[in-house]
Amino acid sequence: MSLSLPAQRVAGRSPFAANTASAFRPELQGLRALAVVLVMVYHVWFGRVSGGVDVFLLLSAFFLTGAFIRKVEGGRPVGLLTYWLNVFRRLLPAAVLVLLATIAASVALLPKARWNSIMEQITASLFYVQNWQLARESVDYYAAEHATASPLQHFWSLSIQGQVFILWPLLLAAGMLLWRALGARIPALSYRMTLGALFGVVFALSLAYSIHATATAQEWAYFDTGARLWEFALGSLVAIFLPLLQRLPAALTVPAGWLGLGAILSCGVLLQVDHEFPGYLALWPTLAAAFVIIAPSHRLGVQRVLSVPPLGWLGNLSYALYLWHWPVMVFFLVESGSERISLGAGLGIMVVSLLLAWATTRIVESPMRSWHWLSAKRRRAGLSIAVLLSLVLVPLGGWEHRVVAEETRAASQAQVDNPGAAILDPGFGHEPSSAAVMVPLTTKLDEEWSNFGAECTGQWAPESPAIEYCQQGGNPQAEKTIVLLGDSHAQHWSGAVDAMAQKHGWRWILLTKPSCRFGGPSDTRGQECGAFNAAAGEYVLGHGPDAVITLGSFTALGPDRHGRTAGEQERVVPDYEAGIRPLLEADIPVVALRDTPRFPTAAPECVDRFGAEAEQCSAPVSELMAETSPLEGLAAGGTLGKGFSTMDMTDQLCPDGICRPVIGNVLVYLDESHLTSTFARTTAAEFEKRFLAALAGPR
Repeated sequence: MSLSLPAQRVAGRSPFAANTASAFRPELQGLRALAVVLVMVYHVWFGRVSGGVDVFLLLSAFFLTGAFIRKVEGGRPVGLLTYWLNVFRRLLPAAVLVLLATIAASVALLPKARWNSIMEQITASLFYVQNWQLARESVDYYAAEHATASPLQHFWSLSIQGQVFILWPLLLAAGMLLWRALGARIPALSYRMTLGALFGVVFALSLAYSIHATATAQEWAYFDTGARLWEFALGSLVAIFLPLLQRLPAALTVPAGWLGLGAILSCGVLLQVDHEFPGYLALWPTLAAAFVIIAPSHRLGVQRVLSVPPLGWLGNLSYALYLWHWPVMVFFLVESGSERISLGAGLGIMVVSLLLAWATTRIVESPMRSWHWLSAKRRRAGLSIAVLLSLVLVPLGGWEHRVVAEETRAASQAQVDNPGAAILDPGFGHEPSSAAVMVPLTTKLDEEWSNFGAECTGQWAPESPAIEYCQQGGNPQAEKTIVLLGDSHAQHWSGAVDAMAQKHGWRWILLTKPSCRFGGPSDTRGQECGAFNAAAGEYVLGHGPDAVITLGSFTALGPDRHGRTAGEQERVVPDYEAGIRPLLEADIPVVALRDTPRFPTAAPECVDRFGAEAEQCSAPVSELMAETSPLEGLAAGGTLGKGFSTMDMTDQLCPDGICRPVIGNVLVYLDESHLTSTFARTTAAEFEKRFLAALAGPR
């Protein structure tokens, strides 16, 4: 695909009177260097973002748009397909090297619980859709609950850039066609003026959307390409109108350049970039970068600082440095077990990243960029891209095959080799084979959220919009109904409830909202949780089930690891009595289930790293739970009446007073505190016995 205009069609058209020659500006290389240094510093030591990425986005559009304008104004063919092939031929070598290194380091260092996520992100990064992968995870409660930093998380901005490198040439070509169509009727119209109108519209629409999306769903907006297009459009507008802007008096533009530099340096300090961007606040770093670009070459100008050779050298490495710094930092944290990075360790990370970036640029990136034989024919460029993609896809496929083979082996094991909680029964007489693998495998944890029912329908479908998640299971024609009510810690027992209901021919209903433990109105809950609890209470009163199971206590982290005093790690759910009292007054029995232990780190990752029997992965129950269940006080008081009873499954999770990550060759937890559906199902017999005993207790 090639679009061009005769050179004479351009001459004398533009009032901008710009020189079409490409003039190298060393201060912009310095600006790139400054941006990448800010990104690294804030990532390594402050755990925040700096606004430096926004500078990169604007600069990429500035350079791209300027290059296309010079082609069109010079009467040269645009060559869209050739452009796309050459862009990705230049971008992929360094990215592929980092992805290969990430595969090797992930297999060697990361727990298997994270492998599937890393595989997905490698594919997403390779094909420039990582931002959408992260956007989906950012609004998914169950993904965010146990998420840890990915070594490829930083590819989100490169993915957006890759998408724009495809979209922007189309817009630039559309602008050229529009100019050609209108030029006969509007002789004064120039290509730059046409582009100015086009990208002005993109800027306005995208900024308006970005402000709205950031206010309503910031976690999504941060990674949303649509919410970032205005930053690229601003860079394009600067490139389009640069000849006019550079005619402004030096008394105005020279101070503006210094103001822009100061604004870039202070952005991450003064703004909560990671919680408030992109929105209108992202105008801060992008306009600041625009001020620096507009600033003229002047003896007092900002270029005197940004044009120094060390910054120019660092600017040449900025792409590779951005690629390397994040995985180097993440794998350092994984291997060291540290939560924070000291000054010395941070400097070491930067030095290692810089050396890797230099070697990548010198040995891989620069030779590939300058190899004109590859770009001489489009099929050669296309073939080189295919080879680069295969360099990642082949080992990635081998890694995935290895994981699938292990999962197939685990699925074929005899059930008696993975008894789970059933092994705690004194009558259980089988010893699991020493050759049997633990189930579920930590690579299968995404399938371990308990979802044993179907969407509530008919008379059981909730009318209130505050109840978004309602499941029903068991016998649809049952005369007796049990309601399981609360947050995800109620949900993870649904496997045991389902098995019990199937045995007795009961119906069961699950009403749940993530991170919303059931109780009465409370200042500790948000409005959404309060609305859900009120609606759930009305639902139960309206349907009159035969029993309700709720979580009555709430576990936090233990005293020895976080300096808490004994007993503070477990308490009654705030305003719990106010929530269940209306149910009890309506003669609906309520069984308060004690919460599960909460480990300081994800149990599956500990098992992968140290082994199921490792001391680091277990803890005495006294460290994770209160010495005496706080629910006993509620039951002993008698103020709630005979319809209230309690239920404690702690000894099934912490046999002999030790909370273990694996029991009966079954992984107990899928993160710090949620039970795997496989293990919860193995507790069904004991759960049933204790539930029936609780209902049959003194009335």
